[in-house]
Amino acid sequence: MLSDEELLDKVQAGTLRYFTDFAHPVSGMARERSNDAFDSYKAADTVTSGGTGFGIMAMIAGTERGFIPRPELVERLTRIVDFLETKAERFHGAFSHFIDGETGRVIPFSEKDDGGDLVETSFLIAGLLAAREYLGADEADLRAAIDRIWHAVEWDHYLRADGALLWHFSPRHGFAINLPIAGWNECLITHLLAAASPTHGIGPASYHGSWAKGNDFVNGRTYNGITLPLGPEKGGPLFFSHYSFLGLDPRGLKDVYADYWEQNVAHTRINHAHCVTNPLNHGGYGKDCWGLTASDDPKGYDAHSPTNDDGVITPTAALSAFPYLPQASMRALRHFHDARGNDLWRDLGFADAFHPGTGWVAESHLAIDQGPIVVMIENHRSGLLWNLFMRNPDVQAGLRLLGFESPWIETVSV
Repeated sequence: MLSDEELLDKVQAGTLRYFTDFAHPVSGMARERSNDAFDSYKAADTVTSGGTGFGIMAMIAGTERGFIPRPELVERLTRIVDFLETKAERFHGAFSHFIDGETGRVIPFSEKDDGGDLVETSFLIAGLLAAREYLGADEADLRAAIDRIWHAVEWDHYLRADGALLWHFSPRHGFAINLPIAGWNECLITHLLAAASPTHGIGPASYHGSWAKGNDFVNGRTYNGITLPLGPEKGGPLFFSHYSFLGLDPRGLKDVYADYWEQNVAHTRINHAHCVTNPLNHGGYGKDCWGLTASDDPKGYDAHSPTNDDGVITPTAALSAFPYLPQASMRALRHFHDARGNDLWRDLGFADAFHPGTGWVAESHLAIDQGPIVVMIENHRSGLLWNLFMRNPDVQAGLRLLGFESPWIETVSV
């Protein structure tokens, strides 16, 4: 049997292949998924902006672990950055959710979502900023290109008159979707980067007056003896504690609303406790088999959580929680790999999801699920991506502007 460290190496290296072996051959970006599951787009052609940001961070971890030679990482980053800067369509600097990996044209996510997606763009920019900090003086041109992409995002264009930061902009439909980025969810990173931008930044009013005033922001209730500071009933899907925090270090991160380490640990513990107590009596749940978040399922795709639990376990939920509940995550990893490896472990990492009660296993892998596995295991092991992202001076300026405390910043202004 592999030791814990050997198993972590195997899982990081194997999962990383999603972003290397399965990367789009032209753009180098991460394909959204590995299988054709929807009629609206073809998986082979469709790359994802947010998933590429996650993949960039994963590849940095892979280089630091010796899985990817540094010259190969630089070549891959150069291909991605060149494509983003010269071919990918932008909408006031923001990228679309889905992009054609060969032409750079937007692939509509829905009828009116055919332009800029500020949240997906923020996931991409977070990965690029981490890469910028990882690159050295010999890669000055690549660092400068990343800066140009970062500085071109017009966060202020997405600001509604009442102070709300809007998720979408379409060249044909304008702001018709009219969805504010508000309430506790995966989007803290979006508000941080909007405040941190040195060229198109927005002030703190949107963060305090819109984001923190949204539905399901303040919670304060107790579930299974665990108090949850923020978020919806029983916490919601676990990606809320992953996506923003691939680079944003929650250790010691506080503002007037929460201690974000306490928030993420509590959210994870509630999700784990739900699977252990298993109030819906789903087959296979327990201390070794837990983790509810958004993923494929037998019906298509769903955001699984304690309040939306149809018996589907998603490996990224428990494995991306390694920083928060390392012992429980290792038990899950041992179960997924040692007990169920013949069903779950594939050439590109673990299958996206499975239903232990019925035996269903997804045929798919998704970029937004594979990336956090590699990155959050690395943050658990070394803090690498947290250290890179948090040392960026623009990020630190954004944290100060929004009134955060963090060991990474010396002073805080409200």
